[in-house]
Amino acid sequence: MSEDFLKNPLSLFDVKSKTAIVTGATGAFGAIAAKTLAAAGANVVLTANNADGLKKIAAECGKLGGKTETIAKRPSSEANCDAIVATAVEKFGSLDILVVASGQNKVAKIVDQKAEDFLDVMDANVTQSWLMARAAARQMIKQGRGGKIILMSSARGLLGHPAGYTAYCASKSAVDGITKALGCELGATGITVNALGPTVFRSPLTEWMFADDDRGKTVRAGFLTRVPKGRLGEPEDLAGPLLFLASKASDFYTGHILYADGGYTAG
Repeated sequence: MSEDFLKNPLSLFDVKSKTAIVTGATGAFGAIAAKTLAAAGANVVLTANNADGLKKIAAECGKLGGKTETIAKRPSSEANCDAIVATAVEKFGSLDILVVASGQNKVAKIVDQKAEDFLDVMDANVTQSWLMARAAARQMIKQGRGGKIILMSSARGLLGHPAGYTAYCASKSAVDGITKALGCELGATGITVNALGPTVFRSPLTEWMFADDDRGKTVRAGFLTRVPKGRLGEPEDLAGPLLFLASKASDFYTGHILYADGGYTAG
């Protein structure tokens, strides 16, 4: 067995000059993913509905040394997914990495939730992940040199939640199923398919859980009784696992959900 990698073990995590697509790039995790890959030297195609937000993230990626292209589309249709992939190929010549960071949640108890809201969550988190993965896989197979597909799961794909998360939990469990099935289906092509599963990490939507007011302290204290690391997540806690999944370091790791959750799902 060759051990050439031992001459430079850090090369296993090298994504320099690779081309990545990040959907939902204006969201909390999407922005982290885009900036992490850009700082590591990848070319990054940023996608989301918010054109102004994309410009802001692109500028931040540029300051970190990455080359970017933006396309103001969500992976909400076959045509949009094909256009997103085409943008990457036209701008940078290939597609090596896909990060599906787009999605949504609509919280409501099942007796109160509208059927259309449940279906919206399933569409955003499941169908759009499948459509984008399919478009990327077609391009990667055509190129014939493998690739990395990273979907967005959650601890809630494994565990339930008492506060109106039936749509979200179901959608993330479905993402886990897609990840495992595609890991098996695409394994022989050299394409790895994995998902990143965080729990609560700092973002505009979760900032209240980090606050020192009575509500934040109470909810945080209760939550942390189940987190062995004893703290909530920070953006940098997702950067390392993402880079692992996007790089050669994970070439023999496929069909898995990597939980970046401080041990939350281990208990």
